[in-house]
Amino acid sequence: MPDEVAAWDLDVRPDGTGLPDGSGDVLTGEEIFADNCAVCHGDFAEGVDNWPKLAGGMGTLDRDDPLKTVGSYWPYLSTTWDYVNRSMPFGNAQSLTPDEVYGVVAYILYSNDLVDEDFVLSRDTFTEVHLPNADGFIVDDRKSAEAHFVTDPCMQNCKDKVEITMRARVLDVTPDTGD
Repeated sequence: MPDEVAAWDLDVRPDGTGLPDGSGDVLTGEEIFADNCAVCHGDFAEGVDNWPKLAGGMGTLDRDDPLKTVGSYWPYLSTTWDYVNRSMPFGNAQSLTPDEVYGVVAYILYSNDLVDEDFVLSRDTFTEVHLPNADGFIVDDRKSAEAHFVTDPCMQNCKDKVEITMRARVLDVTPDTGD
């Protein structure tokens, strides 16, 4: 059972906790990206067709149609690492080695003009990278800030019987499947 838990213990926190050993540089990452990612995300992380753009979008978050990329929107590098490590490449998730993930993430950072081409991403350099929108999010404090809106549900004097008064199909909100 501990082996099964360890296989799922892939999370990486913003402070780098959980990162595996390894490293990857921008130029190696570019090659791995070209082989595994460019078919969807473009050679320069600019996106292909409707596949997500990973680079660009700086200065667009205040517009009606912002371009949300790793460089413009994402607050933490750990999100990029985690997503690439768990979910990419599309159709072959978790097939990249830690060194390859470090390289791909380094290339994505480079594509967003956040690091130089000689940058090497590793556990040691991970916290040196600060994404531009790191301060663009606020802590969700609804539990304390909106506590006065929360009341205990009434569990007294309930109806004896619940009646269904209408079906979704009668309201014409259920798609007609033709049967």
